[in-house]
Parts: sequence; structure tokens; C-alpha cells
Amino acid sequence: MVHSLIDRSAREAYGRLVALLTARTRDVEAAEDALQEAFLAALEQWPLVGVPRQPEAWLMAVARRRWLDRTRKESRMDRYSDFEAHFDAMESETSRGMDLPDDRLELMMICAHPVLESSLHAPLILQTVLGMTADQVASVFLTSPAGMAQRLVRAKRKIKLAGLRFELPGHEQLEARLGALLDAVYAAFGAAWDDWTGADGQRRLATEAEMLCAAMAGRLPEHPEVLGLWALMKYHEARYAARRAADGSFVPLDEQDVSRWNAGMIEEAETLVRRAAAALKSSGRLGRYALEAAIQSAHVTNRLNGSRDSAGIYRLYEALVRVAPSRGVRVAHAAAAAEAVGAETGLRLLEAVGDGGERPYQPFYALRAELLYRLGRYPEAQLDYDRAIALSTDEAVRGYLRGRKKR
Repeated sequence: MVHSLIDRSAREAYGRLVALLTARTRDVEAAEDALQEAFLAALEQWPLVGVPRQPEAWLMAVARRRWLDRTRKESRMDRYSDFEAHFDAMESETSRGMDLPDDRLELMMICAHPVLESSLHAPLILQTVLGMTADQVASVFLTSPAGMAQRLVRAKRKIKLAGLRFELPGHEQLEARLGALLDAVYAAFGAAWDDWTGADGQRRLATEAEMLCAAMAGRLPEHPEVLGLWALMKYHEARYAARRAADGSFVPLDEQDVSRWNAGMIEEAETLVRRAAAALKSSGRLGRYALEAAIQSAHVTNRLNGSRDSAGIYRLYEALVRVAPSRGVRVAHAAAAAEAVGAETGLRLLEAVGDGGERPYQPFYALRAELLYRLGRYPEAQLDYDRAIALSTDEAVRGYLRGRKKR
């Protein structure tokens, strides 16, 4: 029981506590190390003395002591004095029942600082702010865990050496770093969305990703990309329960029972899309997330109204592939072309994407199998269904593809 409470505290508090420590130490590695020691101390002490009334404050106090001890030993007394003064004030507030401050947005800005390699902005946010392991981050970005771990360590040390200021930047700097922040938040949400175990940690990750997007919307309330991402996550969350049938089998979007969708969340997403569209008219900043949200809105409208506006969705994908030509977007573009124009056009566009080479892309094979089947090229379709099944990590998806293969 106590261990589960510690695990929950780790999941819920990690990002806030790392941000809080980093704000005082300006050293991400040191903050993570001190917090790790605090969690180990909790594992040793809480089963014996009980869970403290304010678990986060307890963890913060232990992490503070660990960092101060290490600072004393290294004779960095100037940093020691500054850090102690910050936390004396904070502990006074906590003792009066005030919540610990939330500095996660500031930490995200540090992780997306121009002094760091741009390709590391989103991975660093995922690990430092949202608590994902190097292995999990590597899987999101389709790279080796060892290589990703080394690059993340180097980035944290660069933050320390650069002495970056822990603060929210001005509007222009915020705009410049916004893409990395949005990409990281959506990658975290996607990692939770792709996991159907229902594990608390994964659901927490999805919730925290949406909360971070809401925090960004507080700073940029009429930015079409921020509103678009927020809407996009709400659309996905609204359909979460409908993704599986009662027996656990996979249900694709066009077959989902819309009565199982969260109607309130759908309406919230639609409101955000309308706000994003209005913001686009005044700003002219057409970006990935506003377009993806518009595509989801079109899918939802089609399903709720029983309509089939394939041409409209294809036009939106035509715009999206120009703005954000990632492999996933290009595969989805090919699928939209197949519905609106025909399977031959869809297959031609898909072949131009490629299968990913040494890191085969499962959606490529799943879509190509379907298009080959529609074109009557059954032996080739069977081979691609086998490849897609082998590359799937979700047993429900494998079962769905086996059913498609047997038609």
C-alpha cells in the first residue's frame, strides 16, 4: 500500500519537483539526482513511519538536504547560500498550507533554449518535465536508447554550463520555442494514447500533457497552434473508451459506437477549433496542429451526421502535408487520397513515402496491405498484412489485421 502511494507520488509530482529544484540549482542533472535520492528515502522511511501529510513537501525537503550536502562537500558555498535562501522562504509557505509553486513551463522553456541542439528540445522536455525514461523517449523518436541517453546527458550539462536563466521569455522568444514545446507535449500524449493497458502512469501522462497545453494557452490564449493541439488531444480523449469493443478487440474510427464518445469533451474540442480558426484569420499562421484538429473535427462531423466528406478531409491533408511532411502525416495523406480519389492514387503516394528502411513503419504496411487488397492484388496484400501484424505491438491491433487478412 505504501509503495503504491510512493509510486503515485513519483508519477504525479516528478515534473513539478524537478522544475522546482532546477529553478533553484540551474542544474537539471543535480535536480534529478537529488529527487531520485528523495524517492529512495521515501521507500525506506514511509513504510516504517507512515506517509507524511504533505508528500510532495516531504520529498522536496529531502531533495533539498541531499543537494545541500553535496554542495557543501564540493565547497560551492555561493550556490549553497542562494539555494538555502530560496527554500527557507518556500518551506515557510508550505508550513502555512500553501501549495508548492509549479515551474514546469519555465523548465520547458529552458529545455527548448536556442543554445541547445534543436533536435533535443522535445526529447529533453519529455524526460525532464514529464518523467519519461531515455528508453521511452528513444522509442517515441525512433532512435537507439543508448544514443538518446548520451545526448540527453550532454544537453543537461550544457544547460548547467550556460547558466541559463530560469524564467518565462518574452513573447517573441516564446513564439520561437513554441514548436518544440507543442511537439513534446503531443509526443507525451501520443505515448499514453498508444498504450491500451489502462495503466495509471500512462493515463497520468495524457492528463499532464493536456494540463501543460492548457498552461501554454494561458500565455498565448489566441494562438492557433496551441488551441489546435489542445483541441486535438480532447478529440482523442473523447474517443478513448470507444477504441475497444466489450471483448477488448480494436475498433477503427469509422466503426466506433459514437454513443461511447464523450459528448462534453467533443464540444470543448469543437469550441477550441472554432477559436483556432478565428485566430488563423487574423494571424495567417497556418500550422500542423490547427490543421490536424480541423481534420479531427471533419471526421467527428462525418460520423455524427452519417456523412462522408472524403474530399474535404483530403484537402485538409493536402495542406497538412505541405506544412508538416512527416512520415506519419504522409501516410495519412495517402490514406485520405485513397478515400477521396481512389486506391491507385493512394498507393502511388504511399510508395513515395517508403517503409522506413531499417526501422520499418507499421502504418505503412497496414495501409499498403489494405490498398493492395482493394486493387485485387491479393498475394501482395497478404504479405503486407503479415508484415503489419509482425510490427504491431498491440495484440488487439494484430487481431484486427488478422481479420482483415482473412477476408
